[in-house]
Amino acid sequence: VSAKLYGSRDQEAWQKEVIFASGQNLARHSMETPANEMTPTRFAKIIEKNLKSASSKTEVYIRPKSWIEDQAMGSFLSVAKGSDKPPVFLEIHYTGSPDTSEQPLVFVGKGITFDSGGISIKASANMDLMRADMGGAESICSAIVSAAKLDLPINIIGLALLCENMPSRKANKPEDVGRARNGKTIQVNNTDAEGRLILADALCYAHTYNPKVIIDAATLTGAMDVALGSGATGVFTNSSWLWKKLFQASIETGDHVWRMPLFEHYTRQVIDCQSGGACTAAAFLKEFVTHPMWAHLDIAGVMTNKDEVPYLQKGMTRRPTRTLIQFLNGSHRDGVSLRLVLNS
Repeated sequence: VSAKLYGSRDQEAWQKEVIFASGQNLARHSMETPANEMTPTRFAKIIEKNLKSASSKTEVYIRPKSWIEDQAMGSFLSVAKGSDKPPVFLEIHYTGSPDTSEQPLVFVGKGITFDSGGISIKASANMDLMRADMGGAESICSAIVSAAKLDLPINIIGLALLCENMPSRKANKPEDVGRARNGKTIQVNNTDAEGRLILADALCYAHTYNPKVIIDAATLTGAMDVALGSGATGVFTNSSWLWKKLFQASIETGDHVWRMPLFEHYTRQVIDCQSGGACTAAAFLKEFVTHPMWAHLDIAGVMTNKDEVPYLQKGMTRRPTRTLIQFLNGSHRDGVSLRLVLNS
């Protein structure tokens, strides 16, 4: 009956949307799982299983603490040291292009599997939601799993920084100073601003792959929720071309994004920020990026659903997974124009 009712084009569109939905559901499931079950190691194993079953064109590297130390990722380790759960640097590769040496797109995700705030501990009210502070890592990993299922002809690398942010005698203290992978020192004023610390090292590492673009996603700041609420993901980028492609993808999915300022004004406020918290956080990350095609997605405001998106019901949304999948889905068609932009 379905063969008579629907043509092959409809069937293809249906199957594509099923993959989009399954990617979002994978992310939602992980975000809803209690933190004692969804540890950094467990997270990595789940993504490995899903990626390997999606395509044979994949590789998964679950990097242990010793590897992180060898990479001089002192900023990442400074956050992880407060927990007795070992940190993991999860690196996933999907090589879908016929040219295996083609520059990859690199996605980076914040993967704090539970965020207590550390020594600068959060208020107890709603702290249970912090089991979902790995939403950025889950979004980028789920998007790559979906790209593998769609057999997209592009190369993608995903980098997920996985650890807990906990208070202990070993934890970061306010005014402690750490050193990131690129040698920059960072003074910690508030240990609850841990997301930017782990992303700093990952963004430095992402450059080693000579990527076409770098996109990071993170439940980074409460200020993003204040600015945009749950209406859209905030996008900070140094590339108008990249912004346009992300915006177009969001129009296709209905999972909206909105461009935010990345002015030098906010860089000057990083040390002593009293306002514009989402903007100063993005300005901080910019200090670890030299690539001309970078976008930072602050997804804190869209982390949970408060009845605004009826089909998602209440709970974790795992937005903007579908927009990231759509961006990847369009990337192989944009290869020529992207090369022109990079060479101009």
